[in-house]
This record gives sequence, C-alpha cells and structure tokens, in this order.
Amino acid sequence: MTINRARRWRIIRSFGLGWIAAFLFLSIVRGSGTIEQGSVQFQLLPSLIMSVILGSIFGGLAGAAQVWIEERVYRRIPLMRLLAWRLAFATASLVAMVLLSYAIVTSFFGVTIGLVEFFVEPGSFAIYFYILTVDLLIVFLRHINLLLGDGKLWQLFRGRFYTPREDERVFMFLDLEASTGHAEELGHIAYSRMIQDCFDDLGVVADHGAEIYQYLGDGAVLTWAMPDGLRSRNCIKAFERFRERLDARGPHYLSTYRRQPHFTAGVHAGKVVVTEVGRHKKEIAYHGDTINTAARIQGQCREMGYPLLISRPLAEALGVSTTARDLGEINLRGKEASIGLVALDSGITP
Repeated sequence: MTINRARRWRIIRSFGLGWIAAFLFLSIVRGSGTIEQGSVQFQLLPSLIMSVILGSIFGGLAGAAQVWIEERVYRRIPLMRLLAWRLAFATASLVAMVLLSYAIVTSFFGVTIGLVEFFVEPGSFAIYFYILTVDLLIVFLRHINLLLGDGKLWQLFRGRFYTPREDERVFMFLDLEASTGHAEELGHIAYSRMIQDCFDDLGVVADHGAEIYQYLGDGAVLTWAMPDGLRSRNCIKAFERFRERLDARGPHYLSTYRRQPHFTAGVHAGKVVVTEVGRHKKEIAYHGDTINTAARIQGQCREMGYPLLISRPLAEALGVSTTARDLGEINLRGKEASIGLVALDSGITP
C-alpha cells in the first residue's frame, strides 16, 4: 500500500470508527432503561448491531467525502461555501440513512409503519440533530488534526508529548529562492498568494511520508521518523517530487505571477527532543542541534550553487555517498565544528 493510499485509509477509518462510537453511544443511552414514544423501540442488542452497520456505512461515506475535499476542493472554494457543501452532504447522507434504517426495521424487526410516519416520529428530530452535530464535531476534530499535523491529536490525548523525550528524525529546511525580489516585484498580496500556491503544491511530499512540521514565512520544515526518511530514500524523493510538481505547474505560475518559483533544501538527521510547549497556545516542538544544523545546511545552498545539500552522515546512511558530489568539510555559520556536505544535484536552476 502506498503512503498516499495509507493516508486515505486512515482518514476513512477514523471517520468510520468515530461514527460507530457515536451510534453506539446513542444506542446505549436510548436503549437501556428508556421507553420510546414512537413505534420503534431502542432494544439494546439490536441497536448495537445497527450502530455498527450504520456507523460503518455513514462513516465510510463521510471519510471518503473528506478525502475528496482535502485533495480536490479545499483551496478552490471559500470556507463558507465549503461548510454549506458539507452540510448538504450530511443532510443527503442523513436522508439515505433514514431510508436504510426504515428498510432494516420493517424487514427485520417486524415494525409496520409508513415511511413518512417513520421519518417524523416523536424523538426522530432529536436524533437528526444529534447526527448533524456529530458530523460537525468529527470534521472539526479532523481540522484540528490537520493543524497539529496528521496523527498528532491522538498522541496529544495520550500524553505522548507531555514530558520531553528523545527521538531520531530527519529534518529538511526548504526556502524560496530570490524571495526578496519576488516580494518587491509582486507586492505583498500577490506574493502571499504565490506562497499559498507553493505550499499547496508542497502537499505532494506526503506521498513520501513527509510531515510538514512548520511553515516559516516563505519556507517550510519537513520531518520524518528516521526509518521512514531513510526508507526508499524518501527524504530525497520528496524534494524531487516537489520540484517536479512546481515545474509541472509552471504555466500557472508564469501566467498568474510572471515567474517560476524554485526552492532550495538542506537535510540533516540525528537525535532531537520532542515535547508539548505553550500554555495558552499548544504546539508540538522539536529541539536540538540536528534542527539547527539542517537550517545552516540550507543556508549554504545559494552560496555553493546547489539546490539540495545533505550532511555526509545522512548521505552515507542513504547509500548515495558514492554517486553524489562530496563538497568536503564546511564551517557552518554559528557552529564551531565543521560538517561534511554532499550535493545531489548539478546546480541551482537560474
């Protein structure tokens, strides 16, 4: 399974589990020790079975819709229209779920009732309100997860980052070439829109297991767990994929901004400390010399004329040291000890 397919499956699975949990909660609350006013009684065991069935169906559809929104729609329409579309989808799914529920209770539970009567039975609208609220809540949690970084929300709930802990990771610092000139010529609004487009295109690095740790003005920081970054040379392929994406979208950038953006990157790997920081604004932060070194390596790209520089220890771990150009020991700004650098490209694009 590819990384992108695995990501889609995680989204669909999380929505499915969320909806199963929501329906199980509703079944337990209304099916244990309560008497319904309508003709359909919430008997606990049958309700639990229906919860799993309906939760899987509704959650799978909601998850698939979320995947489609994130990959194809999210930046193309305003937020209000996006919310309206999501509400329309939830309403249509609710109608479909009512029809499915009607088929189930009339076929398997011996209930004789008309469809319209079933739809407007006492207590039904409270359930409809509950379902729409749960849909909004799950989407809201998904957006929080996107803000924190995919998978980080659950790790925060578990308290994984509450105390500092050591981790081995690969870090890549990306920076836009000639950013000052772009900003001066385009103006801050058009320049900001170009950066937005670039960061949208940066999403392709997820196919190579990259986590976007931070956006830093006109640059970004990517990170991988050490095994993921080294596997199949993901940390190198992610940069290549990003450059290919920008080149493929060249006509858009040239027609919209009259220029083609290019990025440089510095990559290093090693031990860091990861922890939760902040009281009023929470953030998962990485600390350590590995991050500082990766940033300093990126700073050498323009000076040395290469778009991609990596540390020699990382090059050896990736197995590219024999095919890349070794630039020798370099004294990085602000660091006492020198470090070996390796270039993996012929030169910066003019």
